[in-house]
This record gives sequence, structure tokens and C-alpha cells, in this order.
Amino acid sequence: MFALKDYQTRALTALSQFLSAARSGPVAEAFKQSYLDQGLPPVPYRHYDFGELPYVCLRLPTGGGKTVLASYAVSVAQKAYLEQDYPVVLWLVPTNTIREQTLEALKTVGHPYRQALENEFGLDRLRVFDVGEVTQIRRQDIGRKTLVIVGTLAALRVEDTSGRKVYVHHEDFEPHFVGVADPEQRLERISEKDLQENGLRREDIDKIKASFANLLALHQPLVIMDEAHNARTKLTFDTLKRLHPACIIEFTATPDNSQTSSSNVLYRCSASELKAEHMIKLPIVLTEHKDWQAAVRDAVLTSKKLALEAHKESDFIRPIVLFQAEAKNGAVTVEVLKAHLVEQLHIDEREIAIATGKQRELDGLNLFSRACPIKYIITIEALKEGWDCSFAYVFCSVKDVKSSKDAEQLLGRVLRMPYAKRRNSEALNRAYAHLASPDFSIVAKQLTDKLIDMGFEALEVAENLLQGNPNQKDIFEGEESDPAPQIEPTLRFEMKTKPELPPEAATNVVVTTTPQNTFSVEIKGEVSPETKAQLLKTVAGTQKQQFSAQIELHNQRVIVARVPSQRGEVFAPLPQLCWKQDDFWHLLDSDAFMHWRGEWSLLDYPAELSNFKLAQTEHTFEVDMAGKKLVYRLADQNQAYNLDWVESGYTENDLLFWLEPQVRQIGLIPAQLRAFLTKLIANLTKSQGLPLTGLVRSKYALARAVREQIESYRKQAADKGFQHALFEENNNLETRFDHVCEFSPGYYPARPPFYEGRYQFSKHFYSVIEDLKESGEEFECAKLIDSHPKVKFWIRNLINRDGVAFRLPLAKGWFYPDFVAELVDGRLLVVEYKGKVYATNDDSREKRAVGELWARKSCGKCLFLMAEAKNTQGKGVFQQIDELIGL
Repeated sequence: MFALKDYQTRALTALSQFLSAARSGPVAEAFKQSYLDQGLPPVPYRHYDFGELPYVCLRLPTGGGKTVLASYAVSVAQKAYLEQDYPVVLWLVPTNTIREQTLEALKTVGHPYRQALENEFGLDRLRVFDVGEVTQIRRQDIGRKTLVIVGTLAALRVEDTSGRKVYVHHEDFEPHFVGVADPEQRLERISEKDLQENGLRREDIDKIKASFANLLALHQPLVIMDEAHNARTKLTFDTLKRLHPACIIEFTATPDNSQTSSSNVLYRCSASELKAEHMIKLPIVLTEHKDWQAAVRDAVLTSKKLALEAHKESDFIRPIVLFQAEAKNGAVTVEVLKAHLVEQLHIDEREIAIATGKQRELDGLNLFSRACPIKYIITIEALKEGWDCSFAYVFCSVKDVKSSKDAEQLLGRVLRMPYAKRRNSEALNRAYAHLASPDFSIVAKQLTDKLIDMGFEALEVAENLLQGNPNQKDIFEGEESDPAPQIEPTLRFEMKTKPELPPEAATNVVVTTTPQNTFSVEIKGEVSPETKAQLLKTVAGTQKQQFSAQIELHNQRVIVARVPSQRGEVFAPLPQLCWKQDDFWHLLDSDAFMHWRGEWSLLDYPAELSNFKLAQTEHTFEVDMAGKKLVYRLADQNQAYNLDWVESGYTENDLLFWLEPQVRQIGLIPAQLRAFLTKLIANLTKSQGLPLTGLVRSKYALARAVREQIESYRKQAADKGFQHALFEENNNLETRFDHVCEFSPGYYPARPPFYEGRYQFSKHFYSVIEDLKESGEEFECAKLIDSHPKVKFWIRNLINRDGVAFRLPLAKGWFYPDFVAELVDGRLLVVEYKGKVYATNDDSREKRAVGELWARKSCGKCLFLMAEAKNTQGKGVFQQIDELIGL
């Protein structure tokens, strides 16, 4: 059974919470609150004349599973925003090739994309159409089955709609428009230009056009946009508006961030998160070679070494090399490269496949089969879109990757991790690139640009791009289960003019004269701003830009190499707060607080929703939930609202059976939940006098109100248990080292924004620091921790990254302190910084209480500080830490 990764679940949770908030309030406010809930500084929401229609983007790097996430997003939007049992979904992709592959996956029973939809809507309640099959859509299917239509944006994106198939009048669509009044004038009418279509007559002018586009506009589809970064033009926006979608969700690795058409990025996943959950192979070991023959030779040797490592794995893996040859007018063509492999390197011809426009030797092959012999694939341009084989480990290009847009796609092919599982051999957790270029700094910069285009952040590239040694006999030499310590990077380039360097450059810069009377510059360690300025004075134009970018990347790699996690250091594990139950110790969480004083029962609370109300108008009905108002437009504008007070075939049991799975939560006893809902429905219909038909109409709003009410009752019980647990001394709580949070080298799934300030922290365990501004009280606190002589290492703690972040339980949810530090004497220090305005509020008091309990129960091994700029004794953060640590 396919299971989502944690980062995918977090993305869907953020989407669900945003859409739920947007359903009952301004979309801009919902967007802002989503950022705050994620612990991120809010950014403005851009409407682009779509009004209150939610139009957001989920950003995942290459290899993050964007399409499977899109499949799950359908049910999320259906419940949180559309509130329809069976929605219409328009799934737009950038090319016909991807359209065909997506369509095949969505139609194949058992495929993860299809399974995600079937699990929600059922096998017999789901129909998937190609855009060319839409005339098969029957009127009786709409509202009774979920309809997914897969097409390209190009098929819809036009200024003049006449003559285009999706906009043309078609008799098969005519039944869909019988009796439709369209008082809002959302549907396109038949014009003079349309009279040549399907026998339309002059008297048909101004009637509603029975077109596919109008069918979409009539039912306001959910729009899923795959690889949406190329679909942010005014024409695209106008096209989407014409379809009157209910909601638009984009999925891409590289969202548009321009001033005029920037995407509303709701959730941003980093490459580090993918690495931490074993979705991609990182780091990338990049080896530069003086000629293409050496690059090809070492690529083959790398694959053979990987094959030996693969034999030790429990899962079958056959490492594959992707070779990028030159085109017909180049020197190293497909034929030349294949001949070299066979004749010079003695590769069995049966192990080689050529994948070009004319030679399609991969077609029909199952590369995952043990019987498949293919170990080497030669291509020129990108492999066909959607091609995916996680056995690809080595990328080798004999051409200039800077000038090759296909290098980006081919590099992406070697990043996916087999079976999405960390391998036992560290060599198999990495990807490899062999490039025919003698200068590492140049190819590293070129590869960096490609990785950034694939959704990596610049700092992530610096951390995950390692330099291989072409002269080393075994490139795996010295590899252990954890990454080997980094060697400080070296930057080399040639200049026509000798630079005049500042005196301090003498310690790490060597300038020599070459036989060609140019000057070779070799720099070890960081390039200072003064040295950089002098070096750039000797060049101009594009060369200056190239040198500047190379120096910037080099300095980032120097910083990465110096951090403790890259030097082979280990951060001590942090013990966690546990509670004893039936002689066993369990991790303490908010659910434990609910049962602290005995078993908790939902039936101990009133089964009522006193603030749930229905109101009626001519064409809408309105649900009021304690001031949050949801307005529903009737499907047929001619239909009278008073049908809510007409007897229907629904019974209270029907509503109960639908409602129960919608509000089910972990920890709720099914029998108690069923009894609670039975009483609640009776209270709504009898005590509050609400019509059953009206409740059925607004069942999604009702489910939301019930969930919120149950959550409120759980919070009340947890609050009481929390107070007893924290303020009554007992032996059922301990801070235990058999339940720990570990910070592993190379696995710090930070998300942007990253710290990019000028101040360089020397003791942060990892090279990136999440969400730390370069000024302000929290930044000053981090500087003081970094400079304290008794602090060995420290970490900017992550938020909502369970398993890789330190957390403490609250009555509701978790507390993720700002900073975690290992002291020189081996003790552990956790610091939560609070500005003066927050230092005494209820939230801070609760966090302080649980933090101090954690420290108190650790037998002196752990310390907790709720730091303030100045405490009540007038002491600053440094003094507060000093006082807590002691001598």
C-alpha cells in the first residue's frame, strides 16, 4: 500500500487548513494565517483579478512526488473547499507526452495516482477522460461521479475561441444545458463566428453555446496545474477565468517569482526534506575530467563499483549510467560513444540502450526487471518526459552542460532513490556526475544553476555538491555509514591580467604564470570581499559575472565544509519527556493529558451546536457557524430554496452514517462517537428546529462544525490533564534517554527561507539555518548562544518536522523550542526566546512550565531557558545562559 511521506502530508495539511479558512473568510487572510501556522513570516497574497477564488502553489523539488500529491489534493479540496461529494476536476499538464502518461496512470487500477482517487470516491464513482473524450460525459454522471479531465493548457489557451474544439458548440453537450438560465452571464454565447459550426442557425445567436468550455464553467471545476511555472501569462489567466474554476492548485519545482506574475506559494518543500525522507540521492559527487574519454571511463568504473555495493542490499538494484552524447554535428556522437564503450571499455553491447528520437531501444523494456540487461543508456537530448527509473545513478556528459538545457532533466533522472528507502551502503545513497571539463569551479557553477532550476536552494546545492577526485583510484575510498569529513574546497581559474591582491590574500591565494603567459589563480579557503573585488577588477562583462558567481559558490562550499556536521562531529541525542503506563514508558503527548485523570469520554460533554444556524435567500442558503459564514449557490438558479423544508428521502441515520467517518479522529471510541452524533443530530432537528434536508445540503459545513466542537472538548480535557501533570509532583513522568531526538549529520530538513546574513555563525551544527532574519532580538539571541564559550554546538530547531526536530507536548499540539545546544561539559541546553510582549502570556507560561519540567526530570543532564532580552533582574541573554549553566 502506497504511503505518503511526512513532507507530503504536511503539504496537504497546509492546503486543507488554508482552503477551509478561505471557505469562510477572505482568501488573503487565510493565506497569511497559513504562513503563521507554518511558523513562517507571511508574504502578500496576489489575487490577479480572480477575486476570492483560491489560487495557490505547492512547491516541491524534482523527485518530490508532485503528481501523486496532486491526486491526494483532489479529495483535500473536495472536503475543505468545494464541499461536493463528486467534483469535476480539470487536470492540466504542459505537454502531450505528459498528458498521455498522466492519463494512463490515472486510468490504471492499482497505480498510486488512481488509488488516491479511488480511496476517496470509490472505483465505480470515478471516471477519467482525455480531453479528446469529453463528449462521452453524460449529464447524469455530473454530481454522481468524480470526473477527471486531463488535457494541456495549450488546448485551452487562445484569445479567439471560435473554431477551437473545446470552445465549439457540440450536440453531445446540448443535454447538459437544458433548463440552464445563467443569470450571472458566466457562459459563452453563440456568436456570428460560430454559425458555421454543426449546423447552427442565425436564430441561435446569443443562446448558450453547448461547448466543453461552457460545461466546465457551468460546474466550476477544481483545476490542477502540473508544472505550472510556464503558465503564468496574462493569456493563461484570461483562459482560466473563462472557465470559472472554483479553485486552482499549482504543482511545480520552480514557481514563478517575478514581480508581475509571481505564484502564491502556499507550501515550500526543500531538497533537504526529500533527502531526509530518502526520496532522492544526495549528495552529488561531481568529478571533472580533462577529456571525454576519461569522463566515460570513470562513469563506467563508478557504475561497476556501485553494482558490487548493490549485491549487498536486500532489494534488487542494477545501477545505470546515463550518457549524454553530442548531436550529429558534434565530435562525440551516439555512434562514437557506443563504439568507445564496446571497443575500448569492452562493454557487452547487450547492456547498452540508445534512446533518441530515431532509436527508441528503451520502448517496451522494464528496467526494474532482474532479467533486463541494460546498464548503460545513451541519449542526446532529454529522455522522454515522465521517464523514470530510480536505478539511474551516474550521469556522464561529453558536452558542455552549460549550453545544454537537457542536462537539467538528465541530472534529475539520477536523483530518485530506489524504493524511496535509504540504502545500507552510503555509496548507494549518493548520485554521481562525470563531466568532460578540466575546471571544477566552472562545472560546479553550471551544475548549481541546473539544480536551482530543479527546485534546490543555493545553500542546499553547496552542501550537497561534493568534488570527486579524478586521480583517486577508488572514489568510494573512506566512505563510512555517515558522510566523510569534507576537504576544504579549492577554487582555480585563469586570468589574462595579474591581479593586485590585498596583503591578507597571501595566506590562501597563489598566483602563478602559465606557459601561455596567463596567470593561474588557486584559492584555498574563503575569498574575502577585498580579494574578490581585486580579482574582479581584472575582468569585465560576462566573464566578471561568471567569476563572481564562481567565487560566491566557492565561499558557500567553504562555509559548508567548516560546519561541525561536515567535519564528522556528532550532536548528542536529546532525551524526551515520557509517561509511565502499565509498567511501560511512552512518549508523552497531548492525548496522554486527556486521560491523565482517568478515561476521557465524549459523552461527558453536551451533544449540541448552539451556534450552527441556517438562513435562506432566493438563490442561496447560508450557514452561520459562530460568526463564520459559508454561502452556497444553488446548482440550479431556478430552484427555490424552500426545498430545504420539504421532506426528502434522507433519514437521520443516513446523515449519521455519512457524518461519522468525516469527523472520526484518533483516540475517539467509535461507539461513543456514534452515540454523540446521534444525540447531536436529534438536538439540531428537534431542539433547534433545523430541517434535516437543510442539514444534508450543508453536511460539509456541519462536519466542519462538529470537528471543531469535538476538538474543543478534547482541548478542555487536555488542559485539565496538563495542569495536573505539570503541577502535581508524581513518579509517572521522566525525561528518558531511551526515547530520544537525534540530529544526524547530513539530515537537517530545513525549509526556506534560510539565513543569508553577513554574520557567520561558527558553532551551528548544520550549514543552513531555517527562518532566522539577519537582525532582531531572535538573531541577537542566536549570536549570543553561538559566542558563548560553554556552548559546543547549537541548532536552530525546526518546526513540525517530527522525527528530526526536538519537541515537548502541550495541552494542544507540540512546542518546538527555538534553539537546541550541546554544552562543552556534555549537558544539553534548550532555549526558547520570547520578546518582552510575549514573555508573560498564557502560551509562554505553558511552554515555560513544560520546558522546566523536562529539565527537572532529567537528573541535571538537561537545562531549559525561556530567554528574554532583559529578565526581571535586568540580565541579558548571555548572562541568563551563564547563570543557568553555572561554573
